[in-house]
Formats: sequence, C-alpha cells, structure tokens
Amino acid sequence: MGATFKPQNVVALMLAASLASTIGGLPFNTLPVLLGSLADSFHLPPEQVGLLGSICFGGYLLGTLGAPVWMNRLNWRWLTVVGAMGTALCFALSAMVQALPLLYVSWACTGFFASTMTCLGMRMLSDLPNKERAFGVRQGVELSVTAAVLFALPPLLIARFQYAGAAWALAALVLLLGLSVFWVPSGAHARSTLLTDALTIQPHRTPVKAWWALAVLWLFLVGNVGLWAFLERIGVHLSVSATDMGVVFAVLKLLGSVAAFCIAGVGARWSLARGLSVTLLGLMGGLGLLASATGFGFYAAGAWLWEFAFTCGCVLQTAHIARIDPSGRAIVLVPGAFALASMVGPGVAGKLMGAQGIEPVLWFALASSVVPVLHLLLSKKSRLNQLLVHAG
Repeated sequence: MGATFKPQNVVALMLAASLASTIGGLPFNTLPVLLGSLADSFHLPPEQVGLLGSICFGGYLLGTLGAPVWMNRLNWRWLTVVGAMGTALCFALSAMVQALPLLYVSWACTGFFASTMTCLGMRMLSDLPNKERAFGVRQGVELSVTAAVLFALPPLLIARFQYAGAAWALAALVLLLGLSVFWVPSGAHARSTLLTDALTIQPHRTPVKAWWALAVLWLFLVGNVGLWAFLERIGVHLSVSATDMGVVFAVLKLLGSVAAFCIAGVGARWSLARGLSVTLLGLMGGLGLLASATGFGFYAAGAWLWEFAFTCGCVLQTAHIARIDPSGRAIVLVPGAFALASMVGPGVAGKLMGAQGIEPVLWFALASSVVPVLHLLLSKKSRLNQLLVHAG
C-alpha cells in the first residue's frame, strides 16, 4: 500500500487502537462470567441466558454494519468519547434495572456503543503494513486487560454483589480506557500527519475474496462463540467452585493474550494454511479435554487449550482480511462477523444445552472449527482444477 509510518507514531497508534478495541471487546470477553452472574441474579434458564447474549450482539451488529459508511467521515476522537461514555452508561444502567425487558434494552445499547470502539480500533490498525503484528498486539492488549478483570470480578465483586457489582466495575474500567482518546488521531483525513509517504489510491469496492473471508470467519466463530457463552455454565455443571472458575477464566485470557502476541511475533512468516492447520489441532484437543472432563483439571486444561487456539485462529483470519482489502472497509466488518456469530451462537448453544446437555455444544464448536481449513482445501482444489483446464 506504499505507506510507511514513523516508529513513534506506530507505537502510539497501536496503543490507542488496542485500548479502544479493549472497550469494545469487554462485552464479548467477559460474556460467560456476565451471563452466569445474570443467570444467578435473575434465576434465568439457559434459553433466556442465550437470548440475552444474542440481544447484546444484535445491538453490536447494528453498530458495525454502519461503520464502513461513516468510519472515515466522522472525527475519531469524538467517536472515542461517545463510544466510551455510551458503553459505560449502559453498563451502569444494566446494574440498576430490575425488570427483564429493561435489561434487554440496556444490553442491546451496550453492544451498540461497544461496537463503535472495536470498529475504530480495527480501522486505525488496518493502515499498518504488518497485519499480523498489528492485530496480534491489539488482541494481546485486549486479552491482558480482560485477564486482570476476570481475576477480580468473580471472587471480589460477583461473589458479593452478583451481576450489579460486575456491571459497575466494567463501567468504571471503560471510562478509564476511554483516556486513550489522547492518542487517537482525529480521523482518516488526518493520516497524512502520521505518514512519511503518501497512501496509494485504494480500490472503491471490497474484493470478492474479502467477502468470502468474512463468511468463513463467521462460520468459524458461530459455534466457538456458542461454546464460549456457556463455558462458565459447563464449569458449574462439573461442580467447579466460583474461586476456581475465576482462576480458569483469568488464566484463559492470559493464555489468549500470549497466543495473540505469539502471532504478532511470528508475523507473516507462517502461511495462512499452516497457521490455521495448527489452530484446528489445538481446538480439537481443547474440545476433547472438555468432553472428557469430570472436574476442575480437565475442564481447565480444555478451556485453556481451546482459548489459545481460538485466539490464534481469530488473529490469523483478521490479518488475512486486512491484507486482501487495502481499502479498510472489510476490516471494520470483522466486528460485525463477531456480533452476528454472537447473536446466533449463544442462542443455538442455549437450545442445545437446554435440551441435550453439554455434548452437542462441543460438537457445534467442532463443526465451526473445521470450516477455515476446509475452505483452504477447497480453494486449492479449485485453483488446481483451473490450472489443469488451462494446461489442457
């Protein structure tokens, strides 16, 4: 793309984008703990718990679908202020409501404002040349913050104040992370102040390959997000204590952070096929451990291995989408893929778990996990057939 950033501006941009994205990622990254505390506070069955997750990401999806239209037109600093304030206020509102319909509304609005922050972080990073490093650092920072949150929430706040304690704490954290506004550039029109070379003219249309990559990412996400939403409930079913659950989820996000930084370190040296193949093996191993778990040990090991591999898969596919669409439009639709998967996945997983227990949820996640590798195999077969036809 011909753009070369000054080193000091690269660091500032990556930090600002990562912190902004962390705000947007909080509803997703804390989803099992929040849904579990909601289930306990409001005595909700699995079907309603899944519906709450889907409603939250319905609002998230609405925000992301508009992002390709207005992200390059609006002032990014004002977007940061509005997105952070809106997310914090909605978390606070959800802590105060008692009626279930109002809880649905507050969660939908939380998703909407959070999506602004995720899309903004994605858009800022899409201009950096090393996609794996940029999005790996973003994911690593996001999950490191989440790990710290998950160390504190279950034992210190949820155990004493239930869902309300968690929601107030997240509202305060969002306001703190909103201070990233001081490092955010004013907008896409101001990027020339960050560049030493001019950007080349970018295509006006999103490439067809980018749309296919987004579809594959969504299929990869839907079953795994469904499992993620009920990972805490699986632990409850296995009689894992609240204290041990806090350790599981905190370490899980630390390992996710390590996975993201590993991909950032490897960069583009691994091919997409090799990276996704290793990811699939890790996901299969994690799901196998969860399927055979009878207590804390296998449950923790399975959750940790699954998270490590899942994070690798997400970063690799996000970097791939950013690379094949230089315009930056497809990358801001990645949060939309997460949102749509988070609308469908928890709802389907809730129905599966409510009717048949844990095992169908694990099969649902496995079916999603194989999609990226199957897509690569089919693509290679199609290209081989085209070469044979031309050669003939």
